[in-house]
Amino acid sequence: MKENMKKFSTLILLFSLLFTPASWAGDLNKEETAILAFIDQNIDEQTEFLEKIVNVNSGTFNLEGVREVGRLFDKEFDKLGFETKWIDMPAEMGRAGHLQAELKGNAGKRLLLMGHLDTVFPKNSPFQKTERQGNRITGPGISDMKNGDVIILYALKALHAQGLLKDRQIAVFFTGDEENTGQPLSISRKDVIDLSKRSDMAINFETGRQNQAVIARRGSSSWSLEVKGKRAHSSGIFKPGSGAGAIFETARILDRFYSQIRGEHNLTFNPGTIAGGTFVNFDKDSAQWSSYGKTNVIAQSATVKGDLRFISEEQKERVRNKMRQVVANNLPRTSAEISFADKYPSMPVTDGNKALLHVLNQTSLDLGYGAVQPNDPGSRGAADISFVAPHVASIDGLGSWGGKAHAPGEWMDIKGFRMATKRAALFLYRLTREKD
Repeated sequence: MKENMKKFSTLILLFSLLFTPASWAGDLNKEETAILAFIDQNIDEQTEFLEKIVNVNSGTFNLEGVREVGRLFDKEFDKLGFETKWIDMPAEMGRAGHLQAELKGNAGKRLLLMGHLDTVFPKNSPFQKTERQGNRITGPGISDMKNGDVIILYALKALHAQGLLKDRQIAVFFTGDEENTGQPLSISRKDVIDLSKRSDMAINFETGRQNQAVIARRGSSSWSLEVKGKRAHSSGIFKPGSGAGAIFETARILDRFYSQIRGEHNLTFNPGTIAGGTFVNFDKDSAQWSSYGKTNVIAQSATVKGDLRFISEEQKERVRNKMRQVVANNLPRTSAEISFADKYPSMPVTDGNKALLHVLNQTSLDLGYGAVQPNDPGSRGAADISFVAPHVASIDGLGSWGGKAHAPGEWMDIKGFRMATKRAALFLYRLTREKD
């Protein structure tokens, strides 16, 4: 009982250290009311700006498209007094770079606001433009996550219009390669990690829900399975001299993954692509396979590429070891190797994350939007917030509500867009206010 009370007291102390505003319960103050009025007055302009940037293709490998979206935001942040810069990545990385905008001051908490400029839709995608359908707007990347980027901008515009950004320390960081992160991570994520180390809290604006926010995310890792068999006439398959072939061995491994490793809470592993035959080749730039083989020849090669998602480093390493054990127990005349590459670390729950949720929840209640609960980590993909979470209190999922992310017909709720902008603006206002 004493231990539980101690933990509770520690959490309350953390709340008071991180956030020391005046009482918010009940009516909103004059500054908050003015912030909301600004958003209502400018919602048409905000929506038009969103459509403008969505209509610029910024697939990760469309480097000029990513830079163009960055330039559009750069101009807007410059109007608010932010110092902006474009951070180029090395040419061999094949990524456009990142946009950083910073307002320097000494009052209030130091905020890091995060988003990304790129989408999964390439330059030649047939899904290119926005379309309004009642209370929805469809468009490539409108949900993941250009609406969140625009929410950041217009929440800051609302504060700026009331003179509430004066002497505040706020940094905005929009990556240009969230959907396909440049390697090595030590370069592609160095700048945002460094920025997080001089911030008090980080807020990411990936697609949200009215009554949920993200205070924990699963990490992401890729894996590649390479299988070899003995090339021979198909009439000899299963005989001691010929063995089972690469494709049967691949099927065995995937079946064991499914039947023996599947089922842990917050764990998933997905074999996303596969090819087999006499020869196989994967072009990583186009993500396309080429293969050659004949039905009367035992498969000599097979390759599978997939991803692994996990809630902790311990779970990641333990499951990787299980997968290695399955891969090592080969069928006759076959061999197999599996390799892993880290992509996103996990974002575990912390007291600092809970403290941010506490403030967001109260803000939502005061707006009449209802309580905000923590999102199930297993229902979300990886995101850039995970890179900074080890260094600073973090929360995610503050974008508008939408759906069909990464697919034609991706959409955003217009009413939710306005609500999410109001909630974000008041959330930022309260986080940056010092104790009266």
